[in-house]
Amino acid sequence: MGLDFPREWLEFADPDNDEHTIVADLTWLLSRWTCVFGTPACQGIIDGRPDDGCCSHGAFLCDTDDRKKLQRAVKLLTPDEWQLMDEARDDKGRVRAKLYLERDELDDEPALRTRRYDGACIFLNRPGFAGGVGCSLHIMAMREGVEPLTVKPDVCWQLPIRRTQDWVDRPDGVQILRTVITEYDRRGWGPGGEDLAWYCTGSPDAHVGTRPVWQSYAPELTELIGKPAYDELARHCKRREGLGLIAVHPATTAAEAKAAK
Repeated sequence: MGLDFPREWLEFADPDNDEHTIVADLTWLLSRWTCVFGTPACQGIIDGRPDDGCCSHGAFLCDTDDRKKLQRAVKLLTPDEWQLMDEARDDKGRVRAKLYLERDELDDEPALRTRRYDGACIFLNRPGFAGGVGCSLHIMAMREGVEPLTVKPDVCWQLPIRRTQDWVDRPDGVQILRTVITEYDRRGWGPGGEDLAWYCTGSPDAHVGTRPVWQSYAPELTELIGKPAYDELARHCKRREGLGLIAVHPATTAAEAKAAK
C-alpha cells in the first residue's frame, strides 16, 4: 500500500506525569498487522532472501545500555539456540563482542551494529537449524520465560512501532515532553526505505492478526510509554474500536476484503 493515507490520531496526558503528553496513531494501533516471519507471507526486505525477514542488515545499537543488555543476553545463549555461535568465538573458544558486533556509521556518526554473516545478522538462525529458525535471542527469551524486549537490541523489539519524542513549549510557557507512537513504515528506514524489496507494515499479507496492534504489542508499548500511560491508551483504543475507526489502515482493509471473498 502507499505511504500516504488518512490516519486517526489521539492525544492524551500521561496519568502519571502532567508534563508528558502521548500522541497515538490509532490507525496503526487498531490495525490487524502481525509479524509473519517464518511463513510464506514474509518475503524479506532483500530480494531473494525471504528467510531473513527484516534481519538482513543487522541491528544498530542505540547506546551503552543497549550494548550491555546484548552482552548479558549473549551469555545466556547456548549452541542449541544460536546456530552461528562458533563464528563469534576467538581462538580460545570464548564468545567475544568484537566478533558479534561490527563498527559502522549511523547518521554520519560512529555506531555499532550486530555483525552480518553470510548476508544477514549473526544472531539469525537459518533454515534447517534444529534449534529453530529466526532470532536466537528471541528463542532464548522464550526458553527463559522472559519478554524478548529484555534481551534483544532496542531497534529489534520496537519494530514496527516508531516512537519519537520532543520537548515542546506550550503557549503558557510550560515545557512538556511530547511522545508520538506510530507505524515504523518504509520511511523509518531512511532514504533506502523505498528500495526495500518488501516491507510488512504496508502489506495486506501481514494484516491478518487476531488482535489489534495495541493488544498484541502491549509489552512493547508499556516499555515505551510506561504502564499508566499504556493503560490509558488501551482504554481509549478499546472505546474507539467499539465506535468504529474513521481512518482504517488500508492494508487491514485490503486483507479483510481478501478474506471475505
